[in-house]
Amino acid sequence: MRLGLFCLMIVIGNLKVSSAFSPMGNVSANKKDSRLMNEGGDNNGNLFDCELDRRSLLAQSTAAIVGMSSLPKISNAAVGSLPEFADTNAIVQGITLNVADKSQQDAMVKFLEDAFDFKILRQIKAGPNSDTWMGFGPEELSIPSNFEIPVSSFAEYGGHASIHIRYDAQDSNVYYKNGDNAPGDNIAFLQIGVPTYRVSQMVKNGGNVLDAYGYVNVVSPCGFPMRSIVGISPDPIMMVAINCQDVQRSRAFYEKLGFVEQEYPYARPSKGTGQFEPPQPPQSVYLAPSPNCMGVLLLQSKNKRKGVTPNPVVRSLNIVYKPSEDTTASEDEIFFSDPSGIGISLQTVEQFEKEQSITKA
Repeated sequence: MRLGLFCLMIVIGNLKVSSAFSPMGNVSANKKDSRLMNEGGDNNGNLFDCELDRRSLLAQSTAAIVGMSSLPKISNAAVGSLPEFADTNAIVQGITLNVADKSQQDAMVKFLEDAFDFKILRQIKAGPNSDTWMGFGPEELSIPSNFEIPVSSFAEYGGHASIHIRYDAQDSNVYYKNGDNAPGDNIAFLQIGVPTYRVSQMVKNGGNVLDAYGYVNVVSPCGFPMRSIVGISPDPIMMVAINCQDVQRSRAFYEKLGFVEQEYPYARPSKGTGQFEPPQPPQSVYLAPSPNCMGVLLLQSKNKRKGVTPNPVVRSLNIVYKPSEDTTASEDEIFFSDPSGIGISLQTVEQFEKEQSITKA
């Protein structure tokens, strides 16, 4: 869980800076479908075994995924200048969702605003594409200029994750029909911890509430499953829970991307011992590049032989990384997928900050 503001000034001088991984090659975002990888390894499902440190493994495995034959050297760097991220060169910045049409996009925005108090962080309309980023505070990887200790609230601090809602008017796919169950089961849920949520507004804005006993499970208007807990989390967007055909295989995949097992995050002081927040599921694994950013919860699917079905609503899990300073990074985001069929997007800090400056609301 991200460090609280009360200890912010204490930890600045004590955080470690780890080495950053190198650029990941030049795979065009426009050609991502033809280059999408389904397994994160070779044709036999083997992940790339190397006796290297965590950051080198991240660089080598990702390079192998996208077909690079060699990598530039790795240098020391942190992702951004927030003290909470000084121990990592990458963070899970958020998730991108596809919506079927403009009305579904509008419904999703209202659903997040009215039911959970999400805010619109960024927006842009370019050609057939309409994009909206929503979250609970600034995404920038530095302390915002208007943030002042101890006056400002954490909602004004940087480093928040976001949900990116994407509508392409030229895309004729109907990803989800309102009222149905989620179209695919590789995503179990996105968990958020908020001081309050409103079930009535979930229903009013097209959400399909599955259960609401202590906490709520709901399929959003675009077909994305969410779980909301009444509690306090430094960033309310806490984790993505992923159903896996083989948890250990998925764990190896994410570890090769620099993720490490972290303490399971809770939003309530009871830490899963009461009815309002469940404990960490048995045999699950919680991983993140840093204890202070959004992570992934790997869950074993109920039918290991059958596997899991990708949810087409989920375009990508978005990772922002710091490349080596003496090499040239790809100008495009890089896309591949994890063993559960979830798209992974890699974007450099420079690309992310440039996109932010153009699209900031």
